[in-house]
Amino acid sequence: MSDDVQDGFVRVRLDLSYDGKDFSGWAKQAQGQRTVQGEIEDALRTVTRSKETYELTVAGRTDAGVHARGQVAHVDLPVELWAEHRDKLLRRLAGRLPHDVRVWSVEEAPAGFNARFSAIWRRYAYRVTDNPGGVDPLLRGHVLWHDWTLDMDAMNEAATALVGEHDFAAYCKKREGATTIRTLQVLRWERRDDGILEATVKADAFCHNMVRSLVGALLFVGDGHRPVDWPGKVLAAGVRDSAVHVVRPHGLTLEEVGYPADELLAARSREARNKRSLPGVAGCC
Repeated sequence: MSDDVQDGFVRVRLDLSYDGKDFSGWAKQAQGQRTVQGEIEDALRTVTRSKETYELTVAGRTDAGVHARGQVAHVDLPVELWAEHRDKLLRRLAGRLPHDVRVWSVEEAPAGFNARFSAIWRRYAYRVTDNPGGVDPLLRGHVLWHDWTLDMDAMNEAATALVGEHDFAAYCKKREGATTIRTLQVLRWERRDDGILEATVKADAFCHNMVRSLVGALLFVGDGHRPVDWPGKVLAAGVRDSAVHVVRPHGLTLEEVGYPADELLAARSREARNKRSLPGVAGCC
């Protein structure tokens, strides 16, 4: 499959952020719910005075209620339309978009760029407080309150068994035909000066509900409900465990998406489309 842009079009990269509270996720939905993709595509059509809607491709399709600080998308626009609007497009989008979604950069993408398939990693943060008084009211839309004292060292010890390339079927909502093999590069907790526990979760890609399931399992270790080796045993079992709680979405933020050097973009895009299997495993889940 090629990432060559159709003749007469130019590929444009958009860097953006949004507060996910009032969105039904990133992707447009048939029932017409409010989504980030829908808002940006509508705004793009309006400010360019286009009759056609130009579809966005995104690095990570966030779920309802999940936030993004460093989301990346691309859109293919007619060359003439891009030439006419490129210098004023960012400011016009700022005037048209609702206040809970912002586009920060609109630039012509390098050859071979695909916002989804060229990415080599995505980095999320999940924020939790175990303060017995609850969550700071000014942070309530971005921090989960956990009503048990959390042992950060135990959670970090438990996380070590999850890092690396694994089949994360036990921590993912299965989608037909999709692999659940991922390379989890970083999973660690830090307690900030304000007492909030922040998990950094970085992987080449994520399957549905993966981050929120991993966080849920580690919170059970942190509050003493499960032993340190439990998350690793769940992973090894390879099936969904009803004891793994998918935590609420509002504590989760997509912080950053990483890409290789420009000359490696096309190769990375081709590689990412290959369905993976673990060594010694024929086929996949």
